[in-house]
Amino acid sequence: MARKKQEPEKKKKINTDGIMGLVGSTTEQPISETLEFNYMPYAMSVIVSRAIPEIDGFKPSHRKLLYTMYKMGLLTGGRQKSANIVGQTMKLNPHGDAAIYETMVRLAKGNETLLHPFVDSKGNFGKVYSRDMAYAAARYTEAKLDAFSAELFRDIDSDTVDMVDNYDATMKEPSLLPTTFPNVLVTANQGIAVGMASNICSFNLKEVCDTAIALMKNPDHDILETLPGPDFSTGAELLFDEATTREIYSTGRGSFKLRAKWRYVKDGNRIEIYEIPYSTATEVIMDKVAELIKAGKIREIADMRDETDLGGLKLTIDLKRGAEPEKLMQKLFRLTPLQDSFPCNFNILIAGMPRVMGVGEILEEWTVWRTDCIKRRLFFQISKKEERLHLLKGLERILLDIDKAIRIIRETELESEVIPNLMIGFGIDEIQANYVAEIKLRNINKEYILKQTKAIDELEKEIAEMRAILGSARKLQNLIIKELQQVSDKYGKPRKTEIVYEITQIEPEEEEEPIPDYPVTLFVSKEGYLKKITAQSLRMSGEQKFKEGDSLDFSKETTNRAELLVFTDKFQCYKSRLSDFDDGKASQLGDYLPQKLGFDADEKVAQVVLPGDYKGFVLFFFENGKAAKVPLSAYETKTNRRKLTGAYSDKSPIKAICAFEADLQLAVYATDGRCLIFSTAQLLPKTTRNTQGVSVLSLKKKAVLSHVAEMESSGITNQSRYRTKTIPAAGALLKPEDSPDKQIAFEV
Repeated sequence: MARKKQEPEKKKKINTDGIMGLVGSTTEQPISETLEFNYMPYAMSVIVSRAIPEIDGFKPSHRKLLYTMYKMGLLTGGRQKSANIVGQTMKLNPHGDAAIYETMVRLAKGNETLLHPFVDSKGNFGKVYSRDMAYAAARYTEAKLDAFSAELFRDIDSDTVDMVDNYDATMKEPSLLPTTFPNVLVTANQGIAVGMASNICSFNLKEVCDTAIALMKNPDHDILETLPGPDFSTGAELLFDEATTREIYSTGRGSFKLRAKWRYVKDGNRIEIYEIPYSTATEVIMDKVAELIKAGKIREIADMRDETDLGGLKLTIDLKRGAEPEKLMQKLFRLTPLQDSFPCNFNILIAGMPRVMGVGEILEEWTVWRTDCIKRRLFFQISKKEERLHLLKGLERILLDIDKAIRIIRETELESEVIPNLMIGFGIDEIQANYVAEIKLRNINKEYILKQTKAIDELEKEIAEMRAILGSARKLQNLIIKELQQVSDKYGKPRKTEIVYEITQIEPEEEEEPIPDYPVTLFVSKEGYLKKITAQSLRMSGEQKFKEGDSLDFSKETTNRAELLVFTDKFQCYKSRLSDFDDGKASQLGDYLPQKLGFDADEKVAQVVLPGDYKGFVLFFFENGKAAKVPLSAYETKTNRRKLTGAYSDKSPIKAICAFEADLQLAVYATDGRCLIFSTAQLLPKTTRNTQGVSVLSLKKKAVLSHVAEMESSGITNQSRYRTKTIPAAGALLKPEDSPDKQIAFEV
């Protein structure tokens, strides 16, 4: 008998419900189906049910633990072993005891993660600022709910939030906790989901409550006025940047800069660091410092040790003789996590959907949600009071004839007919009749009934007040504001993180090699080309070469070590040294300053100044006829800052800049042909760089200041005609003989 040809095995596709094909068969599934039916449910579960906090400020793991402790009576009772609490929580959270205990540790007072801990702990719970300090096992530690946690559960039994089934439908748990304050901004929270993450910094409770109240009263309120910045449990310093803070408050994304707090102890020549940024740990800092010492980048430290004890965090640095504490700390801030950033990503679940929101939007969403909680509470309370009122009104009917009620009950033969007979006899419903029938015989007296029915008017009044609140958005808002104020007054604390508004810029300190010093001549063209030519090269060179259409602006003899201030038309000043420029030749164009110094787009050179030893003044002349006399010392910086913003006033376009040590005579020209001669001694120095200055040249209609020249090089012969003893002055019309073609002017 011929053997049948073996049929090729058919490939079976996997079903969308995940049921595999026959054993030994080959299965296929398009990648799009794999993502949709296998991966997406997992991803959404992580996002919605694990990693991203909701509007109450909690992830499900936090909420399940705190609710379990609440149901165990740990809000008012004594502490219990953490192991017992973890075991009870597993009825709601089946992810294992280790994960639950880690959640408790983070919420505990002993760990110092939160500004307002929810768990009052006893025992070793580790420290948030330590990477290696392990917390004790759950069998050794004890915990209960902190008194502050009462604000999480207020009115939770008044139907303020939805109660849902736990994972095996044997218990009910809240979908959210009815927090009476915006906990989502007060409690620091971090979570990594699938394809997204959340990182919310903590803010001061009082400031958050004040901001929420201010926004409810005025939606256009400037949040920065009441919420200057985040507040972290580890303290430290917040380096305030208004533009960055406003961006984070608006978009929910960005990063805050934090810096450690330190003090110098002269007796012992040591530095003590007692507060560090929230985002780092003591071991990370010490490892980095040890690495820098080993690499030879830090030579000022003799020893560094961790002296953290029950008194709190303390890192001690012993200094070598001659080391400067301030300079060392500036270097450590730049090279170690002693200055760190906290990245913000305000990603929150709203109605099951993740949304990245700014602070104002978060508070708006919280207010809407809290309003709904209060409405539900009022509806619940009204329902309970109406039920009570209904019973009391039935009882009130009996007051009309107590003997009749007794007679009806006594003369009714069947028990089942007592209720119907009372309903007929007094015109009450079944619920009221049952209530009356259940009254004890000793309470069927006029005194008891009058005492009970006396509450009817009070109940009706309370119900009317509650309905009035429900019907008024303003009254609901006032109720939220009242509760926020109560929380703020009761639990508000001073800020731990100090805000630093005046920030010293930390610039890299380069190992300075000896800079050779020799005479050079500086040439600067009108378009911003700079040439530095040595004396020998200058003797051998011919005519200076410039770009077509360009010409010499000024030249000056100086030295290779001289500093350079380059003022631009964008109100900025760039600092440099002539040693940063290569020696050139007359036949070369030179270095183009905007490119060499890294100017901003469309920024041009206004004037180049050699400050020398920073004695003397720099004079700014503006188009509106004003002049500002600023000490050169205002541009001297202790750090190697390369760029100074706000170098001069931006209120009017700059027309001329000149530097001088001794006072001199200047000629100021206007576009309408007028000229004024005055002495710089007539101007008083200003302390701030961006001062608007004082009026020098009184301008006629449509005229502006055009340029300025030194008296000696102005070519003016009849000087008394234009000279003035007081300013401002209009000057005089320039005569032809006083306007030669060749004059050196400080013109931008």
